[in-house]
Amino acid sequence: MRVQWHNGGLRGKGDALTNPQSAIRNPQFRAAFTLIELMVVILIISVLSGVIVAEMHGTIQDAVLRATSRDLAAAFSAVSSRSVAVNRPLRLQLDSVKHRYFTERSTRGGSDFFPVRDVPGGEGRLDPRITVKVLPPGTPLPDQSDEEPAADAGNQDELLPPERASSVTFFPDGTAEARAIELTDRDGYQMGLRINPVTARVQILAMGRK
Repeated sequence: MRVQWHNGGLRGKGDALTNPQSAIRNPQFRAAFTLIELMVVILIISVLSGVIVAEMHGTIQDAVLRATSRDLAAAFSAVSSRSVAVNRPLRLQLDSVKHRYFTERSTRGGSDFFPVRDVPGGEGRLDPRITVKVLPPGTPLPDQSDEEPAADAGNQDELLPPERASSVTFFPDGTAEARAIELTDRDGYQMGLRINPVTARVQILAMGRK
């Protein structure tokens, strides 16, 4: 056994086993984590991981909801501009079953519409995690609750044919149908799109949780 002088005497390496003060001073002999300490650390990591995952989920959902709102607002603007350019009514059709949107152009008589693919930004996919609903004409969004309802407000979704109930029409003079679109994610958070019938401009509104 190797010995060394220490405080005027000999001390062997094995003395640390019988001398607690020596073990404390020497990092080589420090005790490892106990089982309880490890369990506490694991519990803290689990709680923090759960909080982080929940926060990320909410952030992703919010990002998807806002991105869908912006995509539809851009599509409405594109269809409105195209309607003025070709001097013919166009409408953006929202298909919630196939999760897509596309542009339709009116015939010369203006009574029928048929799909077209020559409108840049006038077609695309809807994220299946977002529910998109075209509200009946005159139906106010929540932030409009203090406004007077339009003259044609009411149960218009039962009067309109399916293709009209799920679309918004834009006209060659730069006007549009007075419609509102409600978007809802899986957590119940909502955003709205409100279309100004005079200017055809689209306003994006945060509506909170359903």
